[in-house]
Amino acid sequence: MPVTYEQVKAVAAQLYGSALKKVPEDTKAALVSAHAAETSAVARSVLSMMIASARRAEEADRHLCSDAGIPTYFVKIGTAVTLQGNIRQAISDGFDHLVATVQPPILKHVTNPLTLERGHKGRSMPLVSFDLVDGADYLEITCSPKGLGAGRWAALEIFSFPTLDVIERYVMDCVLKAGSQHCPPVVIGVGIGGTFDYCAKLAKQASLRPFGQTNPEPILADMEARLLEAVNKTGFGPMGTGGDTTALAVHVDYAASHGFIPVAVCFNCWINRRAGARLYEDGRIETFE
Repeated sequence: MPVTYEQVKAVAAQLYGSALKKVPEDTKAALVSAHAAETSAVARSVLSMMIASARRAEEADRHLCSDAGIPTYFVKIGTAVTLQGNIRQAISDGFDHLVATVQPPILKHVTNPLTLERGHKGRSMPLVSFDLVDGADYLEITCSPKGLGAGRWAALEIFSFPTLDVIERYVMDCVLKAGSQHCPPVVIGVGIGGTFDYCAKLAKQASLRPFGQTNPEPILADMEARLLEAVNKTGFGPMGTGGDTTALAVHVDYAASHGFIPVAVCFNCWINRRAGARLYEDGRIETFE
């Protein structure tokens, strides 16, 4: 039995709603760990408020932030799955359904970059990226709404044959420029290599990696550790109140490139919005964060 338009529409709506109201379990655990290790009394107070807010929003089925972001989905299509209906349209219609039914209502954040008119709809919305997964028997959808705080400070620069030191200094330049305006403690995604567009996608997807996974590339695992330590030494702290916890994690990925090597940096705010599901032909739907 194929994965259908109706199934995808329902899942697309459900994932967006979940991403707005639930902090991922690994992120809640990271906030608790950060609270235990934090040396600043003010920062501990802010982290306590975040932890309590996360729990209360989930219990009361309410949004964690008034900025619902813009609809952003990543879709992986298994080559062994059968699809029925207009899948791209199903995701768009799923978001429309969410807008029409979600309580409390979400604000109009989709902005026409030419006129600055705001609404819930717009050209190319929702933003959907597609990838193929050889041999997989499922359709995987990940929703990660991007709000202003985290989205505003993403950056990309193209270098010629940069050393690791040059790359890390660029990441720190982006961190210092953002300061605390991206609602820390943040998750930082870094993409290295590929082309201009592919590198940005690497960074975004790296920011969605669950916590606690050691990077399989030893060079990148060491880079992540160095950068996390450096970021937290900046002292911006939770919501800019000072302290040891400016970032919960730094996740780096890379792709082979030319002599021109792009480096992209993006941020997820403390809510770390992400929600995903895999849809199988037998009707099963497995959710994940």
